[in-house]
Amino acid sequence: MKVLINRSEINGKVTAPSSKSYTIRSLICAAIAKGRSKIINPLVADDTEAASEALKKVGIDIQKKDTSWEISGGCFHAPEGDIFCRDSAATIRFMTALASIIPGECRLVPGTSLARRPIQPLIKALQELDVNCRLEGTTVVVDGGRLGGGTVSFPGDISSQYVSALLFLSPLAEAGLNICLTTPPESSPYIKMTLDCLEQFGIDVVASPTLQFFAGYRQNYKPAEYVVEGDWSSASYLMALGAIAGNIEITNLNLNSLQGDRLVLKLLNRMGAIIQNQKDSVIASRSVLKAVNADLSDCIDLLPTMAALAAIAEGKSYFYGIKRARIKESNRVRAVKQGLERMRIPVVEEEDELIITGGKPESATVDSFGDHRIAMAFSMLGIIAGNTIISGSECVSKTYPQFWNILESLGGKVDYNVQ
Repeated sequence: MKVLINRSEINGKVTAPSSKSYTIRSLICAAIAKGRSKIINPLVADDTEAASEALKKVGIDIQKKDTSWEISGGCFHAPEGDIFCRDSAATIRFMTALASIIPGECRLVPGTSLARRPIQPLIKALQELDVNCRLEGTTVVVDGGRLGGGTVSFPGDISSQYVSALLFLSPLAEAGLNICLTTPPESSPYIKMTLDCLEQFGIDVVASPTLQFFAGYRQNYKPAEYVVEGDWSSASYLMALGAIAGNIEITNLNLNSLQGDRLVLKLLNRMGAIIQNQKDSVIASRSVLKAVNADLSDCIDLLPTMAALAAIAEGKSYFYGIKRARIKESNRVRAVKQGLERMRIPVVEEEDELIITGGKPESATVDSFGDHRIAMAFSMLGIIAGNTIISGSECVSKTYPQFWNILESLGGKVDYNVQ
């Protein structure tokens, strides 16, 4: 599907959607805990539906209500048929680890985009723990049952989700589980989020200050009532919209959140944006922006948002620590560069850096490459440039299904009847 974005005046108040990362993490914990847990305000989107459907396939009962999900956990069985993980990286990685304690064979099948993303380091780590798992083409096959435990080592600069996947297992190993990262972790806030979620379900994991060593011992997950906070990744587009095109108040935000993408507040301030912090909300108003230099290694999902802001900022912006953005739903480094160049914004691409010279974006047709974050980021520039077509716009359903409707409710001119 294509949408046409025209110049618009943006104003209003909007509730940030719930966190995808916390929704999936709390689902995994609730599934392991014996008894009945409740997840309040879960995100309902493609990625979280992928996780819930995967858990249902292995015996977990999930009752979905308007504002909560009730999970009966602690009783797993081998699935009947393959487990389709859609394009959710967290789902396939967390389920690969979880399958090691489920008796029988689990076959985890990725969607087309997810099949291009790496999982072999996690499989290798599980094999070091004597888990019978392997890749058959792009399908992950795990013959699970008993997890002895021990110590496992692997690099920390590929994906924090590998660390999180093993952290979920650490209390379930018979002899405990130690995790040693041979390189400093990137996206470390996501590891902290996992540790925080584990704590809410009664699990204590000893972590070194540098998050390169973790010691887990045999424990039982406890059922919990878990409230999912707002998602700073999704909120970043709304803040950026306010900063470039009007005035927006975004509610449902934890200003003390562990989420790495909360850094968007500091980055907007450094760019000269007019930002007001309230008790649980942020107000972003139209501002004259200046260029910024930023290390995005701990908040890599902010790259499309920051690139769009840099496109209208005065001067050259430098973003580094971005190489892992090449293995997301798209090659985001290349997708950002191509989209900006189509809008006549100069971009220099290095292996681990993007240099963007701000200017006046022009109307263009931008390919989202099926990547939700590319689609949402370039919609912001469409609001400024006008007559901008975003192709593959339906991809926002991955994390923010209501995005286009929300944009319209704020005054955005969105036309869906594009050929």
